[in-house]
Formats: sequence, C-alpha cells, structure tokens
Amino acid sequence: MSSIEKLAAWVSEGRKIVFFGGAGISTESGIPDFRSAAGIYQQEKASPYSPEEILSRPFFDRHPEVFYDFYKTKMIHLNAEPNPAHRFLAWLEDEGKLDAVITQNIDGLHQKAGSRKVLELHGSIHRNYCMSCGRFHSLEDIMGSADLVPKCNACGSTVKPDVVLYGENLDNTVIENTVEAISEADLLLIGGTSLTVQPAAHLITYFRGQRTVLLNASSTAYDSRADLLITEPIGSVLGQVESLLKAEA
Repeated sequence: MSSIEKLAAWVSEGRKIVFFGGAGISTESGIPDFRSAAGIYQQEKASPYSPEEILSRPFFDRHPEVFYDFYKTKMIHLNAEPNPAHRFLAWLEDEGKLDAVITQNIDGLHQKAGSRKVLELHGSIHRNYCMSCGRFHSLEDIMGSADLVPKCNACGSTVKPDVVLYGENLDNTVIENTVEAISEADLLLIGGTSLTVQPAAHLITYFRGQRTVLLNASSTAYDSRADLLITEPIGSVLGQVESLLKAEA
C-alpha cells in the first residue's frame, strides 16, 4: 500500500479529523512563505531590517510606513486561489469528518475554498481595526487607501491588520478552541509547516488520538513521532486522496 493509499484509508476511518497547517499549504497557491517574501523585499529595498523586525509590534508602532510597504507588496496576494489541499479540507468538512482547520496562515484561502470551521492562530488580512475607535475595515479598504498607512474612515487614526505580530499574544479563545479540537481528534493531519513557530507549534502536543500524519516538504523535529510521513507536495497528495475516497464512495 502506498503512502497516499494509506492516508486515504486512515481518512476514511477517521471520525474526528483535525488539520493543522502552515505556509506550505499556500505556497502552491502562489503565496511565498514569510521568510522568502521578506528575503525578496530585502533584496529589492536593500532593507537593513530582519523579517522578524518588520513584522514585530514595536516596529509597527515605530515605522508603520515601512511595515505597510512590506505588508501590502509581499503579504497580500489578492489573486491567490485555493489549491487542491484547501478544497480537499473543505470537502472533508462537508462530509462531516473534519472537525477543524487550524491554520498559522493569514490569507483566508481555507474560507475561500469553503471551509467554515477555521481557527486562525495568527489572525487574518481580511480583518483590520482602527487602533483608536476599533472600527472594522475590510482588506479592500486597506488596499484602496490613498495613504500608505491606512487611516480610519471615522476618526482618522491608524488602522492595524488583525494579524498577530512578533511581540503580541495569540488570542486566548482561539487557543482554547484549538486545544479542544486537537485533544478530541482521532486523526491529526499536519501539513505545510516546519513546526518551528512558537507557541503555535506546541499546540499539537495536545493530540491524544490514534494517528498523526505529517505532510511537509522538509524535515521537522516532529518527524520521528509521526505515524505517516509524506514529503510530496501537499496539494497533489490531498487531491489524490480526495479522488481515491470519492472513487470508493
């Protein structure tokens, strides 16, 4: 039995499946991972700032214009579309087998594919709030702003994306819901993440179920603990799994 056939069999048997994902699931939709995007930015701008500096809260407060220049040009991809991995997870939820998608991504592609039970550990580009009055602003507001640093339509103060920057805490409710979902799952699918970003990566340690599947192109510190390790492109793999499951139905 091939790895893909084994994964399909496990998904077929699973009743409470949870997916935990990172940047690797969106790279196949044309969105570069954070460090690659930052590297491109540094080459273009001859920027002296590290990726972690650019996306830190102290840096945002001190240099919002540099932050937004990077954010708008390298982190917003308006034309990106869900790939077979996103669509597979949405289909699995429709089938009543997937309890939650837990993502470190901020691009909203899971929702665009049709997933409804999405826990966004690091927030979303699609939510933006005035730092003074709290007024909501859409992504269209941010990208359509005449100013590099978008200002609130109501009070004129700076608008901040609802994304978790370095130096900020994760949302407690999202963490609680994530821990609950992972701890109750019988099959944990981990995809497109190196499991190095903390505290997000630590959350998978709450899994108490039967099987863990790790789908990632590069090795991780968790490889030895996975019941199944697949290094092929995640979109291709999950697309094939979906085809197998539909053929058996």
